[in-house]
Amino acid sequence: MTRVLVTGASGFIGRHVVNSAVERGYEVAALVRDRVAYGNPPRQVAVIEGDVRDPSAVRSALKGCRAVIHVAALYSFDSSLARLMYDINVGGTKNVLRMALEAGVDRFVYTGTVGTTAFSRKRLATEKDVAGPEAIKGDYKRTKYEAEQIVLQASLRGAPVIRVCPTTPIGPGDAKPTPTGKIVLDFMRHRMPAYVDTGLNFVHVKDVAEGHLLALERGEPGARYLLGNVEGNLTLRQAFGILSQLTSVPVPRVLLPHPAVLSASWLSTVGAKLLGRAAPIPMEAVRMSATRMWVDPSWTVSKLGMPQTSILQAFEEAVNWFAGREASGEIY
Repeated sequence: MTRVLVTGASGFIGRHVVNSAVERGYEVAALVRDRVAYGNPPRQVAVIEGDVRDPSAVRSALKGCRAVIHVAALYSFDSSLARLMYDINVGGTKNVLRMALEAGVDRFVYTGTVGTTAFSRKRLATEKDVAGPEAIKGDYKRTKYEAEQIVLQASLRGAPVIRVCPTTPIGPGDAKPTPTGKIVLDFMRHRMPAYVDTGLNFVHVKDVAEGHLLALERGEPGARYLLGNVEGNLTLRQAFGILSQLTSVPVPRVLLPHPAVLSASWLSTVGAKLLGRAAPIPMEAVRMSATRMWVDPSWTVSKLGMPQTSILQAFEEAVNWFAGREASGEIY
């Protein structure tokens, strides 16, 4: 039984990656920051407490592993976390990659983000459309871009590295929740009075997890795969339409112009800095919303055989999971 190290195993995507790995017959070393919070894993999972920035912790977690799936990252639009985000997303990736190559692993799968993709108004973006540094705005995207470049350079030197870039995962288990999950939760709580003209490619989180394992098994070293859904390109209003269908919460009627939202974001950022809090309208999120992040992931789907669960099912499972958590008092 092949043993694989999964970093960030307690996160939204990471937990699903661990589950998919177990279902496919792997033995898993799950690196988490809080062993107790992770809960009781299947018997095939060895939970190891440690930080991706700590060489000794990573070296210990790598014992007996022939492959690594590096999911760990700090995903936030809170500008006050910029330094920490850099340390984890860039420094952590550099550390895990170095330790893995020293250990002689056979495969290294790096989890990037669709945010490092170059988008166009004229056509859907593909795996080959990688943004240049001048197009990368915001702390999160900058750190993920730099980390992906570190991984890319390693692959150009012959390292067995594969990059996967999830689009917008949706589904059950978003405990934190992620910024995307918070949109679903806020909608369910009637806290979405308006919307902006933007677009995302939604994909079931379980398909994303399966895509990681398929990349591990079938991916070409050096390649970049977009883990999305060929039917997943939706405007935010269309996504709200699906949520409305599932929850009976009405779709917001007010469309906010981007300049107005940008101004409100600037004011909220200034106020948040004075109060020492996270901005309620993050500037990075507003800037990202100015672009429809639509992709054509058909090459990845074909090459890896990635499953394509319906987007309606992905939203339905997310809604049901959040509703269950709220009913039990686990979300506040």
